[in-house]
Amino acid sequence: MNRTLYASVAAVALTAGAVQAEQITVFGPWLGPDQENVEKVLAAFAEQSGHDVRYTGSDSFEQQILIDAEAGSAPNVSVFPQPGLASDMASRGFLTPLRDGTAEWLQENYAAGQSWVDLGTYADENGEDQLYGFFYKVDVKSLVWFSPENFEDAGYEVPETMEELKALSDQIVADGETPWCIGLGSGGATGWPATDWVEDMMLRTQPPEVYDAWVANETPFDAPEVVAAIEEFGAFARNDDYVAGGAGAVATTDFRDSPKGLFTSPPQCYMHRQASFIPAFFGDDISVGEDADFFYFPAYAEKDLGSPVLGAGTLWAITNENEAAHELMAFLQTPEAHEIWMGLGGFLTPHTGVDLDAFSDPTLGKMNEILLGATTFRFDASDLMPGGVGAGTFWTGMVDYAGGKDAATVASEIQASWESLK
Repeated sequence: MNRTLYASVAAVALTAGAVQAEQITVFGPWLGPDQENVEKVLAAFAEQSGHDVRYTGSDSFEQQILIDAEAGSAPNVSVFPQPGLASDMASRGFLTPLRDGTAEWLQENYAAGQSWVDLGTYADENGEDQLYGFFYKVDVKSLVWFSPENFEDAGYEVPETMEELKALSDQIVADGETPWCIGLGSGGATGWPATDWVEDMMLRTQPPEVYDAWVANETPFDAPEVVAAIEEFGAFARNDDYVAGGAGAVATTDFRDSPKGLFTSPPQCYMHRQASFIPAFFGDDISVGEDADFFYFPAYAEKDLGSPVLGAGTLWAITNENEAAHELMAFLQTPEAHEIWMGLGGFLTPHTGVDLDAFSDPTLGKMNEILLGATTFRFDASDLMPGGVGAGTFWTGMVDYAGGKDAATVASEIQASWESLK
């Protein structure tokens, strides 16, 4: 629905007055600044539609939404941080399908549009697939961070393919330097940074349907395709010449400390693969866009798999249907709904119709160009797997692998843990 069409819908609601106006409740995971930002977006919808819109945020969203749905007191619209919970609720009849035409709109107006349709489509209580989820506010993980000054001093160019990235890594070694900083340490969550590497490598070595089958365990964890992706990670992380401190330091280096090697003098490393949030750990004296920059973690030219992007995001779904809920979902299709939050910060969107000048931060605008250039988008696999695997044996298995254990053995152990949960 374009702006003009939405405006006409809103105008009808406004002119109809109290007869048409409804109260609409929105429940999500955001507190603090993000709550303030989403409330500004919802205020714009309220002004145009005449509806009474109320947002509630909670850091216990996943638990509370289930309690509310089972009690018959769910909010009209819920904002899910992960598709898995939304899929479970759809199968229990707790979600309302989005209006006809939404899938076609996503295919036409979101970069890698079919990916977003797939990510929001789940089986209902009868096993029939329906589009329930509309993704709004996305994060990008397929990024490599570097120091522009270090690259310039050494005469290095930003690689555009995986082949060029590996050649650059070899060139840095040949120059007597170390190409990568990698750290898997994260307290009780140690190992998770490696899962992002493996997921990115799955998308760069296999078609997206193989990735999906892996996430669903239809392709087992110890399948050759998955083992090969783990070994692609190992080609970087288990190479003493490639990693600051040597391969033995990867598992014990805290992920928050590992990128700091980019900014030492002389540099301890030249590149660090990590998601969009990592500048928070660079240090207060490091400015993104000047001292630090990033590029797309590239795909293999020879594989011809397009430009896949790994990330995450929030999906909006109707959990207690009224007409205002459907109007809100239509409002989220307008460029305005995206541009408001673009101007507030901390927001990326695959909407191809937005004005990129609306970004308050040029760094976010550059990240968004990567998102808009995606031919495939896939959600972080470990977040979609059962908790015992995605936030358990996958993490610990990657630590074991980084420490020297054989990839096939590690993959078989993870698969065995998954089967034990069935």
